[in-house]
Amino acid sequence: MNEIIESLHARKSVRAFTGAAVPPELKRAILEAAAQAPSAGCQQLYTILDITDPALKDRLAETCDHQPFIAGAEMVLIFCADCRRWFDAYVEAGCTPRRPGAGDLLLAVDDAVIAAQNAVTAAESLGLGSCYIGDIMEQYEEHRRLLNLPDWVFPAAMLVIGWPTQQQKDRKKPERFDMRHIVHENGYRRGDGAELREMFAGRTGARSFEDYLKAFCARKYNSDFSREMTRSVEAYLRDFEEESI
Repeated sequence: MNEIIESLHARKSVRAFTGAAVPPELKRAILEAAAQAPSAGCQQLYTILDITDPALKDRLAETCDHQPFIAGAEMVLIFCADCRRWFDAYVEAGCTPRRPGAGDLLLAVDDAVIAAQNAVTAAESLGLGSCYIGDIMEQYEEHRRLLNLPDWVFPAAMLVIGWPTQQQKDRKKPERFDMRHIVHENGYRRGDGAELREMFAGRTGARSFEDYLKAFCARKYNSDFSREMTRSVEAYLRDFEEESI
């Protein structure tokens, strides 16, 4: 494997940082790498919020499912799907644009998370650790107020970046599912019970398939934060369709 592919295989989420500063030139390199990401029609349908205010970091650590390590990260970046900027440019140019719809939002979310992954890859190449924070999609009303988000701008992903502690460097990366369960040729193939059990073989530790999935379902899928994320996204979509030009 070449260095880029090796880096992609080695990368794992980091949730503990040394607290050492990230030099401005490295931060700029990460942001510039993010902006070089593929983009629909080269529109760059995203805005990156660089969170530098310690008080705001502290608040986000609470609103994003009470995760203190967020406040300790040297870099906190929020990648917003932005359907506002191009709309405003169209109006400025004298166009009569239609209001953004769900397709525009999903395209902008694609752009935002692709840019975020470029930032992750750039950080990894520099020896920095990172972690995605999906909880930025929760607490819709509070995050919209905290971040001064206008109509048609959605916080699609948050990244925390910093120098990993030695414990985080040594921590084993979680195993991925075997490729045969992930890659389907020419069309979707729904796995039966036997294949699902095979997929989780070796992943459940000392627990049975049933016990592992029941615990995971309760901790993640049926959790309060997961329900809140759905509520927030539904609230955003409702307002997205109702907001005035």
